[in-house]
Amino acid sequence: MNLKDKVAWITGGGSGIGLAGAIELAQAGCRVVISGRDAAKLDAAVRQAETQGAPAGTVSTAPLDVADSAAVERVAQDLQARLGRVDILVNSAGVNFPKRYWNQTDSATFNEVVAINLNGAMACTLAVLPGMRARREGTVINVASFAGWHYGYLTGPAYTASKAALMALTHAFNIEECTNGLRATSLCPGEVATPILQKRPVVPSKEEMARMLQEADMGRTIRFIAEMPAHVCINELVISPVWNRIYVGGEDLKRKT
Repeated sequence: MNLKDKVAWITGGGSGIGLAGAIELAQAGCRVVISGRDAAKLDAAVRQAETQGAPAGTVSTAPLDVADSAAVERVAQDLQARLGRVDILVNSAGVNFPKRYWNQTDSATFNEVVAINLNGAMACTLAVLPGMRARREGTVINVASFAGWHYGYLTGPAYTASKAALMALTHAFNIEECTNGLRATSLCPGEVATPILQKRPVVPSKEEMARMLQEADMGRTIRFIAEMPAHVCINELVISPVWNRIYVGGEDLKRKT
């Protein structure tokens, strides 16, 4: 698919996977809007995108907390009025916390993770769905996780449950919306060297992060999904580093009693 002049909306676009996807989609010809909770961080992300190859003026910002469904609706209406439509939605906003295990967490923390990782993606999808249906074309990319596909100890119950549910949400979208010409992908990356790693109970070493997937790898993957012909749906894409610490282990992955 030729992405020239398509409109892409990326949540969690201020850094990491979301920003990498914004850079690649802008290079492919998209007009890209990035959202996140920190307006100053988004402005810095636009400058970074342009230094890394996004054509000047192709990436703009729309500050947003995806856990606020009313704000999601307002931002979605504004950007669709301003740009005419949303052709590609990348739900990349996600969070986890150091105190994540059953013997540490609480219901408020659990609810915050689910509100952003799952309910935020749902709210953004609902906000752009009528326009996609009307045009009978649209791509939704939900950044889930290897943790939602291969259950393990590392990520804790809230994150694991939210990402597994996001995968189910993706499949439910395809079951219903395939007849309207729409498609969704559950993108399930293994460990990616992004800022979210700083919120782990034990931060991986620089040497270990160098062997992980990199942000640019994820940007290229997002572009690959978006550029597939309109009749093609990649329902689920699992991608991991060759040296997969989830399989081989690491000091910071050891179970704590």
